[in-house]
Amino acid sequence: MITVLALFLIPYPTTAQSLRHITGEVFTINNKNENTPIEGATVLAPGVLAGAQTDQSGSFEIDVPDTSRFLLISFVGYLTDTLMINESQLHYLVELVQPHKLKEVQVIQKLKTTEIGLITTIKTEKIGQAELFKAACCNLSQSFETTPSIDVSFTDAVTGYRTIRLLGLAGPYTLITRENIPDVRGLASVAGLTFTPGAWMEGMQLSKGTGSVVNGFESLAGQLNVELQKPFAGEKWYVNVYQGSQGNSEASVNYRNSINANLGTMVMADVTSQWLKVDLNRDHFIDLPLGQSFNILNRWIYTSPSDWMIQGGVKAYYTHGVGGDWSYKEGDPQTEGHPWGYIGTTRRIEDWAKIAKVSKARDESSVGLQLSNTNHDQNSMYGTNNYSGLQNSFYANLIYQTYIGNTKHIIKFGASELLDVFNETLIQAKVQHYYNRNESVPGVYAEYSWSYSDNFNMIAGLRGDYDNYYGGFITPRLHLRYAPWKRTAIRASIGRAERTANIFADNIGYFASNRQVDILNPVAGKPYGLTAEVAWNTGINITHKFKYRYHEGVFTVDYYYTQFQSQVVVDVNYPQVLSFYNQTGLSFAHSFQAQFDYELFRRFNVRLAYRYYDVMVSYYELGLKEKPFVPANREFINMAYSTTNNWKFDYTINWVGRERTPYAEHDHGGSGTGVSAYSPAFYQMNCQVTKVFSSKFELYMGGENLTNFMQHDAIVNYGNPYSRLFDASQIWGPMMGLNIYVGARYRFN
Repeated sequence: MITVLALFLIPYPTTAQSLRHITGEVFTINNKNENTPIEGATVLAPGVLAGAQTDQSGSFEIDVPDTSRFLLISFVGYLTDTLMINESQLHYLVELVQPHKLKEVQVIQKLKTTEIGLITTIKTEKIGQAELFKAACCNLSQSFETTPSIDVSFTDAVTGYRTIRLLGLAGPYTLITRENIPDVRGLASVAGLTFTPGAWMEGMQLSKGTGSVVNGFESLAGQLNVELQKPFAGEKWYVNVYQGSQGNSEASVNYRNSINANLGTMVMADVTSQWLKVDLNRDHFIDLPLGQSFNILNRWIYTSPSDWMIQGGVKAYYTHGVGGDWSYKEGDPQTEGHPWGYIGTTRRIEDWAKIAKVSKARDESSVGLQLSNTNHDQNSMYGTNNYSGLQNSFYANLIYQTYIGNTKHIIKFGASELLDVFNETLIQAKVQHYYNRNESVPGVYAEYSWSYSDNFNMIAGLRGDYDNYYGGFITPRLHLRYAPWKRTAIRASIGRAERTANIFADNIGYFASNRQVDILNPVAGKPYGLTAEVAWNTGINITHKFKYRYHEGVFTVDYYYTQFQSQVVVDVNYPQVLSFYNQTGLSFAHSFQAQFDYELFRRFNVRLAYRYYDVMVSYYELGLKEKPFVPANREFINMAYSTTNNWKFDYTINWVGRERTPYAEHDHGGSGTGVSAYSPAFYQMNCQVTKVFSSKFELYMGGENLTNFMQHDAIVNYGNPYSRLFDASQIWGPMMGLNIYVGARYRFN
């Protein structure tokens, strides 16, 4: 805190420039008098080293000095336009027109699919739609094949659910938001990754470490913000169809309607079906449950001439799946002598609104209100384990932004309310256990952003919240950026995070076993009898951009250290038992990653990455021990090539190091042998070929897990599923073998 106060007192030079965040859309008028977005248009401003380029929807964002009075927007084949910047306006629509006669030109710059900027105080990876298109990207959980920062793995060998890992920490430690409103959390902390279809996403922003206090107190490992498609730019209709060789079919349809220049709406629908029984590892259990999922969303956006912006939407999701033993049929009894079965049903409805007003009289001043409401109802049967959960959540966040003295000193402050009502039931060995809670967390916060110069920025935030179960707590966070050279940025961060562990939803995969749940030494009056999880995260990262032989490259390296002051320990070190208890010793995670992106030659891009994790947990009986199912080492290569006649080739290689597998450390009687067991290291390869026939139509074909590597011993004691030793949750490798898929994307008016 002394350091923060000292930084507040340092005088700033009167010649330093602060930055304004400008957004907009670039389009042209086609021969049908319809707006058509322009992808790859260049946006430049005086005094800004790195410009911006528009994405597939024609959108751009750029930080410019407050002294800038105009932007230059250009695209090959169109007349360059000069956009005058209005001090009271931060969002613009720009129309580019073609001259009557054009000389032949050649495009020599390729739009980056993933961008890491140098200007922002917090390091953010902007993952564009073109990056998502490098893979089938059926839903959010399958959108990280070409993103080395995030690991994806199966939760178990029955449900097909996938979970992510960031900084070596499980997915629930990452704050996942939809346009900066909390989204995947609570009972959906794992399964919710499948609730957002890939065709709905415009892009994502990924930041590591504790983020802004404006977004709450829960982000411990980082924040993943998903941007959905907007109604104002692009063709009215977008259709994506997908078919995989393992019997998975999907169809997505998006419809956008710009009613006028100020009002637009969008409807998005998605249907998936797993209709084919698949048992590639031949354990007599189907690899993916049979069933269907239905997803529909409607959003509205209104911008008024008086600088009001109002948007809102509603989303509904339903899924039902049946899996387990090859012979199991829904309704069969779950008793000895009958096939073991899995049934999962989820119903979910979300609605949200965002209201904002930009001040015309005072630059950089605005007020905004975020609202959301969620109803989530799920019922699951894993053999003799029955779990059901009902969640009703309400979220409100009021944000006011202005400046102090001049726009080099931006301050945000506001108040938030998070209300969660949970009703959970767990039935094991015919005994019912009820876990209910009404948790309310009101809070207030303030965040100060200081642009000392083009070379130094700081964001210092502090929020105070009161949890009706855990009492009051303070969340401080600090982010620093220093640019010693024009193309190099060094960033550092430190912050605290706190969250309530949803022990069943966060660890849903362990119900695919006959382990008995045991909560050790519960504390009366606390959710599940456990204290809140509290951790400090410290990190530093360096981003350097360079040009070698006329080709652009980026090198990034980062290191983060997370130390838990309080952790809910998930102990699966002994067969037959799933134990939860409060941390009694030291638990921590070290994360190191180096990444290199370079255009080796024209239209051929290479991404190399190496990542190292050291994640240790303090267990009740075993003491400090390596966390299971977390690979310490990972190596990554992605190669992307596009031809001049619109063919695209993408190839990804993942090498995953060994992981500790606790079940093998013990004999089947449950006593420890003292022998550490590890999974083998393995390779995975994915590829995709895309042919773009026009701006409206493209075909793609690809292969996942080209090496056909599978964990064949995924289900322990699968021949006797009602014994205490049955366990389908000890997953360290891929559950699915080679999958060949084809698909098509079609846009039209």
